[in-house]
Amino acid sequence: MIAHLINTDVGGRGILRLYLDYRRENFNFLHNSATMLLNNFKRVLIVTGFPIPPADIPETDGPPGALAVALAVEKLGGRADILTYPEIRGALTEFWDSFVERPRISEYSLVIAIETPGKSSDGMHYSMSGLEIKREALDGVVLEARRRGIPTIGIGDGGNEAGMGKVRELVVRYIPQGEKIASVVETDELITSAVSNWGAYGLVAEASMLTGENLLGDFDEVGIVKALAEAGIIDGVTKRADVSVDGIDMEVHSMIMKFLKAIVEQRVKDKLKLEL
Repeated sequence: MIAHLINTDVGGRGILRLYLDYRRENFNFLHNSATMLLNNFKRVLIVTGFPIPPADIPETDGPPGALAVALAVEKLGGRADILTYPEIRGALTEFWDSFVERPRISEYSLVIAIETPGKSSDGMHYSMSGLEIKREALDGVVLEARRRGIPTIGIGDGGNEAGMGKVRELVVRYIPQGEKIASVVETDELITSAVSNWGAYGLVAEASMLTGENLLGDFDEVGIVKALAEAGIIDGVTKRADVSVDGIDMEVHSMIMKFLKAIVEQRVKDKLKLEL
């Protein structure tokens, strides 16, 4: 149910057909990702930030999801660091204080990439519209983690993100300009979603159901997006500092979050009943 919910293609960008094919071959992708998180949460590096050309200003999709995962890791008893762009870091300091600029990958037990560009087959990084991203990309930490055998999870919604190299053929098949923009950067596990933030929330929700603990808690997505917009972080679709994500009103995002929290709360209650 959660996998279906987070892949609801409200923006009509093509991820639904990709997801359906992906899930046929990887039915338990969300469960497997949550299990990987729960088995490796002691020291987690979360990478996020997607610069939108031509100005290469980061967007509001990704950072809220990264924060939700970081808070969940903390609740589990682990430690999470966030690697992102300076303006995102500045906007999130009121919500989180553990950021890194040059992480030592060997020190981490898990690396999670949430909505950050992954290089394409020509070695460049592209937006969904096919524009080149000229700002420094952060996907190198994913590649290094892979080389070192450190577990990795990718979360993406358009095919051009780190991790989506795992389904490159599907990106080419279903996503406009897929041949050009498709990422070749793979991760061990991959979560597809219609909005990458939703994929991160889905990961936390799935982990909550496995542990019986509500790891989403009172997470305030609207407040976080407002802080990002006030700092000049833009909606990746409108390209303005709007209080929205991927051109979708916050009312819709809030309903997705409300539904996820309701699913988790019901599962936690059911688990408690079984234990009585």
